[in-house]
Amino acid sequence: MTNRRKFLSTAASAPLLLPSSAAGANERVSVALIGAGGRGRRVYEAFKELGSPRPAVCDVYQPNLAKGLEVADEGAQAYGDYRRVLERKDIDAVLIATPDHWHVPMMLDAVAAGKDVYCEKPMSHSISQGVEAIKGVRATDRIVQIGMQRRSTPWIVEMQDAVANGAIGNITMARAEWNWAISKPLDNSELPGELDADSFLGNAAQALEPMMFRKWRYFWAFSGGNMTDQGTHLMDVIQWFSGAGTPRSAVCHGNVIGMSGSETPDSFAASFDYGDFLATWTLNYNNDFRSGWTIELLGDKGTLVMDGGGYRLYDAPWIRNTEPVKALKDRLPTIPHVRNFLECVKSREQPNAPVEVGHSAVCGPHLANIAYHRKGMAFLNPEATETY
Repeated sequence: MTNRRKFLSTAASAPLLLPSSAAGANERVSVALIGAGGRGRRVYEAFKELGSPRPAVCDVYQPNLAKGLEVADEGAQAYGDYRRVLERKDIDAVLIATPDHWHVPMMLDAVAAGKDVYCEKPMSHSISQGVEAIKGVRATDRIVQIGMQRRSTPWIVEMQDAVANGAIGNITMARAEWNWAISKPLDNSELPGELDADSFLGNAAQALEPMMFRKWRYFWAFSGGNMTDQGTHLMDVIQWFSGAGTPRSAVCHGNVIGMSGSETPDSFAASFDYGDFLATWTLNYNNDFRSGWTIELLGDKGTLVMDGGGYRLYDAPWIRNTEPVKALKDRLPTIPHVRNFLECVKSREQPNAPVEVGHSAVCGPHLANIAYHRKGMAFLNPEATETY
């Protein structure tokens, strides 16, 4: 298990020096938004609630840019080119909330320009890109937090500690699930607003249609689909709680059922071999059973069930209709994760979801996508750097 995490842990342990440009302990961290879609604006609202100055917004689509300015400071500057944002000396950090294929290029440009980074998940568009991100970030002294808010959610941290201290014994199987009844044919009508298509595409070799911009997550050129989108969150929790590192292999089957026009499946089932246990990750956007995410960790001494409403912890043996030995109803906020990032920008300590965690979390979903395309099994080397 230690050898499988060697590449990641070695990079994570590199010492950091406090740069002269870092915000002081009592100073507010000035943050610019790059990618002002719905998720970007919601996370930017968290920075607003925590009192961070928000002097700039960047987006390649004019309607999103206008909406982004509404959650920025009065007088904030609008940009269409993120590189102009990085040139500003008064900006300490950037929030990157663009399509997946832009995450690592923008992240590496940002840290090279001396900016700290809060980047939405999944961190990378491929396993090799994740390796590139770790090397690039660790060649600087910048703080990077990946937007995996479960890592900073108090009740999830509480349960991770409980599992680490034997609450369910040894994990024998893990199951992750996400159901939403949201699939419908993609809208390919003309976009109501100006889009800089070339800047959106970047290095993606893809002729752009309106539905590809509207729903970029459902096209392979821009993302890993729902597999890496939601899977990054859930598979990270499984790996974090089990301490198992990245999976050894994966298989996956999937289909496009209700979301006609999509390339990526809206229903799939993936299975991962972690050596000591197996994990499954299933998603169905054509059904609303339990409407949302669920993680079940089945141990030899008990079972932990977590979802968007909290957790239930059961002893073994489980008796039908038994009450959990411990339960909590709570939400999954973004504020603690943003607060952790801002504190680390000031202290220069590593945040709860650094690039090593961002890479490890998405390796399994990337591997499952490879298996899906192969229509067979895909394997990952112990260092989590290459597939075969």
